[in-house]
Amino acid sequence: MVDEDFSEFVRMSLPALLRYGHALTGNPHDAADLVQTVLEKVGTRWRSLLRQEINPQAYVRRAMANTHVSFWRRVRKESLVADLPEDGEGYQQADRLENEPLWQALRELPPRQRAVIVLRYYDELTETEIAESLGISKGTVKSQASKAMTALRGKLENINED
Repeated sequence: MVDEDFSEFVRMSLPALLRYGHALTGNPHDAADLVQTVLEKVGTRWRSLLRQEINPQAYVRRAMANTHVSFWRRVRKESLVADLPEDGEGYQQADRLENEPLWQALRELPPRQRAVIVLRYYDELTETEIAESLGISKGTVKSQASKAMTALRGKLENINED
């Protein structure tokens, strides 16, 4: 029965988790990896979550944000290239939002600010729900949202001036 509950949770939540992961990571492939990694961990703890009456959606979103931040801290020293290798002619761009100014500006935000913005405006969560999901205070949610919105406005103003 517990396995069926977890399977049902995954079935019902997967589209929203993939969207959230996409917004956190900036691309659908890393989003799928992030969701899979977190669901594997949550699946092993599912009974405990049910016994403790923890909100599974909030728990998984928090785990996704934390996992993404941890991964980002480990690999941020890598230098990513903007151009594809010469033999990439057959490559089809998977992300239709890739060149959208707002999406580019969102990807440049620090992970926690991005998570707050995504949860607030994409998933339409309240400040209290965001704080619960990310394991931070409501005040931190407000300050991170304010900083993120200021950064986004500045980046988008610079684009409009060009």
